[in-house]
Amino acid sequence: MQLHPSSTALPPRINRFATKLNPSTLRYDASNLPCTLSTRPIPSSLTRQLLRQSFLEEDLQRARSILTEGDAASFFPAKPQGAFILPFDVPFYLTFDLCLLSNSNTKTPGRFLRMFLGPINVRAARKDIQLKVKEEYNSYRDRTTLLFLLFPSILLILRSWIWNGCLPAFPVQLYQAWLLFLYTGLALRENILRANGSDIRPWWIYHHYCAMVMALVSLTWEIKGEPNCSHKQRGVQLFLQWALMQGISMLLQNRYQRQRLYTRIALGKAKRMDVVWGETAGVYGQLWVLYPILFILQGFEAYIGLLLLRTALGGVVSEWQVTFCGLLLVVMAVGNFVNTVQTLVAKSRFKAKMKRSKSKQEL
Repeated sequence: MQLHPSSTALPPRINRFATKLNPSTLRYDASNLPCTLSTRPIPSSLTRQLLRQSFLEEDLQRARSILTEGDAASFFPAKPQGAFILPFDVPFYLTFDLCLLSNSNTKTPGRFLRMFLGPINVRAARKDIQLKVKEEYNSYRDRTTLLFLLFPSILLILRSWIWNGCLPAFPVQLYQAWLLFLYTGLALRENILRANGSDIRPWWIYHHYCAMVMALVSLTWEIKGEPNCSHKQRGVQLFLQWALMQGISMLLQNRYQRQRLYTRIALGKAKRMDVVWGETAGVYGQLWVLYPILFILQGFEAYIGLLLLRTALGGVVSEWQVTFCGLLLVVMAVGNFVNTVQTLVAKSRFKAKMKRSKSKQEL
């Protein structure tokens, strides 16, 4: 009998509490969920507990690692598409940080990718997929480097031993078509890697744009035969010699720098999405081997370009393709040299800064 007043008073209290709840507050759009929750005030009873420094730093670090290194980033699409429910329980004082992390790495494809692929998002949400893209790029480079070195070597050997110094038009044009395919594939893959956080310098992508244009122009290059075949094909011979030296350069970079890149990633000095190109340094002993060879190859590239210009301007071969390819080779050689020097200067400054910091610590 004593419980009767309490039981009769309970339903009105429940009704009053239910009317205070707005059903719309239980529905959140996926794009606004983290940011909306972050703006809600923290109850005073939980303030001291939630803002403790140790727990806050631990939860923030866990959330960052989940979103950047784990699979949770796949639940955050680049463009919001309807509502969704978070797959894990996140404290609401962390949601603003999660909102920033989910939107900070989204990159739109560049003009080159839009021209070939259309306006699509090429950024992989999951880190393991990004690493697979990088591994496929490395595998593509390894395969094509051997072919890059093999094709001009075979053409030059056959020219001397079998074709009596006169190259047929079809194998040369077939090789030039393969060069166009190679540089287009490299440029596409490198643009996708940059969209996924790789640190490829823009110059190396522009270098491949120039090489694509040069391969396309060389396809229209008329391969003349007898009489006086060796004199007329002087430009083609120089082009094949440049391709041979470029293949040696690519092979050296793959051999000397790939292992060093893995070491830098393990030491935290490079990101897992970084790749090897001319700007990546080897160990101290390898620098004395690699960089002089790179400078020699860059000088040889400029020399071949100047010879092509001399051949065209001197009236030996009057096609405009010879002049155009000569100019492109000189531009690429100068760009490679400037970029390599900038890399050496930056590394020397960094090493000097590290030495000064170590000396200050010792003092």
